[in-house]
Amino acid sequence: MSNDKLRNACAEASEAIEKLNEVKFADLKEKLDFCIGSYDFDKNPTGLYEYGEKAFKDLTAYKVKNPKKVNKKVLAALEKALAE
Repeated sequence: MSNDKLRNACAEASEAIEKLNEVKFADLKEKLDFCIGSYDFDKNPTGLYEYGEKAFKDLTAYKVKNPKKVNKKVLAALEKALAE
């Protein structure tokens, strides 16, 4: 069940990255989307954890300089799902 929460949190992060429309996040969004699709197919969460952590780290750092561009709920959902 917690893997599904992580999948959903990663999907929210992917949407947030898309809204930012920053070239530097294009690769991360692509990998997140791939891992989400892969998880949907085989239920192996390894990639979700790897890129979920990277998304959390990168979005948190981005939020420091651009506080209104990244929703706190997206970061909180990722942090909670990764901790479970």
